[in-house]
Amino acid sequence: MRLSREELKSLMKNKLIAAGLKEEHAETTAEILTWAHERGYASHGAVRVEYYAERISKGGITTEPNFTWKETGPCSGIFDGDNGVGYVVAEEGMKKGIEMARKNGIAVVGMANMSHSGSIGYYSELAAKEDLLAVTFCQSDPMAVPYGGTEPYYGTNPISFAAPTADDRTVVFDMATTVQAWGKILDKRSQGVSIPDTWAVDEKGMPVTDPYLVNALVPIAGAKGYGLMMMVDIFAGVLLGVPFGKHVSSMYHDLSKGRELGQMHIVIDPARFIGTEEFKKRMSMVLDELGEMPAAKGYGKVYYPGERAIMRRDKAYAEGGIEVVDELVDYLKSDAIHFNRYDHKNRFAD
Repeated sequence: MRLSREELKSLMKNKLIAAGLKEEHAETTAEILTWAHERGYASHGAVRVEYYAERISKGGITTEPNFTWKETGPCSGIFDGDNGVGYVVAEEGMKKGIEMARKNGIAVVGMANMSHSGSIGYYSELAAKEDLLAVTFCQSDPMAVPYGGTEPYYGTNPISFAAPTADDRTVVFDMATTVQAWGKILDKRSQGVSIPDTWAVDEKGMPVTDPYLVNALVPIAGAKGYGLMMMVDIFAGVLLGVPFGKHVSSMYHDLSKGRELGQMHIVIDPARFIGTEEFKKRMSMVLDELGEMPAAKGYGKVYYPGERAIMRRDKAYAEGGIEVVDELVDYLKSDAIHFNRYDHKNRFAD
């Protein structure tokens, strides 16, 4: 079913309010969920609402959080989210980072004690819209084996960066540090087909092609992805004094408790280096040169990070709206808050 942007956002916002989230926080959360879904990141869109509604209802997200901000230096600070909704905490942390980078050239802002914050490209893009550069690191719960290991230790631990240009294009890169997300494996289960042996491993750490035998995901590019997972966890976990590695709370184990997650934003003002306008001019040149490069066989062109997401968004609206599966629309329009489907499940919501 296709929905307008306004309709989808309104349905999600109303459901979150019904679950107990205050309107201001529901508005922010619904906006970022819509941002993800309209760009084709359905796994970080409307499908997340029921899970959040169940956690909110059961007390695992603080609905009246006591946010605190502590500047630890001229270019650093920690925003404590009191286990409030992660979307709001991450956005507020980026606002602090933007303000600090404008003043002092660079900002390193940690967000501690927060819940899941969705597609982190949104937050780095906020800085790019202010003519700044940003890098964001975010923890997630253990579901990936370290290189050569047999037990999950790190999460998908995503990384994002964004940069402005001299025109209306914005570079927005957002990636997990695992080869594939769990949602892709679920999709293969539903189709009754196998998965590539590079996606996941069984309980002995051996590659599997049967999606029902998956015990853990694997890092991208082997040892390189493992190193990136560790980097994210150090910046967003160890450094901030929140649980790290295998100690990061499960998304589904106990929805009555806060998750105490960590996230880190690094924001840089190009005015302190080459100059804002010259930087943006060069960024536009980079994208022009990439786009003009002859494409390899089977590829339409060389896209810059974030370009295809904008193409998917524009295509959706040209075709009548954002595509949302009927089951999700039915839930969002129903009177049900949630169906008690996530609490006390394993790391894959099984």
